Amino acid sequence: MTDIPLEHVHVAPDDGADSEPAPAVFVLHGRGADEEDLLPVAAELPDELHVVSLRAPDPLQGGYTWYELDLSAGGLESSQPDAEDFRRSLDLIVESVDAAVDAYGLDADRIGLLGFSQGAITSLSLLLEEPDRYAWVVALHGYLAASYASLDPDGIESKPVFVGAGAGDRVIPESRTTAAVDRLEDVGADVASGSFPGGHGIGPQELEAVVEFVAARAV
Repeated sequence: MTDIPLEHVHVAPDDGADSEPAPAVFVLHGRGADEEDLLPVAAELPDELHVVSLRAPDPLQGGYTWYELDLSAGGLESSQPDAEDFRRSLDLIVESVDAAVDAYGLDADRIGLLGFSQGAITSLSLLLEEPDRYAWVVALHGYLAASYASLDPDGIESKPVFVGAGAGDRVIPESRTTAAVDRLEDVGADVASGSFPGGHGIGPQELEAVVEFVAARAV
């Protein structure tokens, strides 16, 4: 057992004999899923990476959620994170990253985030709070939370970010993801993005683009 605050799955690099600190990706699942949901995606990433897939703190419909939704602006397509829940999850993730660096011998200078849906929204917020903490970020089918959309932090310049959207996504419309891309480009991040066939899920074309992005930057 470790002292990492959030429940998680850890997958060590294939070369377990190497004692040097290795790069890692922290995986953040979507609403109603769990820490095993994105493991098939993580399994396609470079073998040199530690994978630490975190479980969100609150139970929901057989899975877990990072935060409740604020629907005051309209329906699901206009939702925002509940501020109190969001803050709690952001803090828990940061604490978990720090603890995992010590527990698993990770290279703190080569930490990436990969998030889907709520996990993507959370990942982008973490990046904007502390750009220097993360070497790269993959955010799939998410958006910039309104409370973070105006941030312009030091250290974001040239930070590699991949943002993916679904052309037929009815949960998080492509327009919200495109707005995140525009804002990240405005503040100087090195943004790669794509719109992919299908709805609120990661299809083969999107997965291929993610693997290519991570392989070029993570090791």
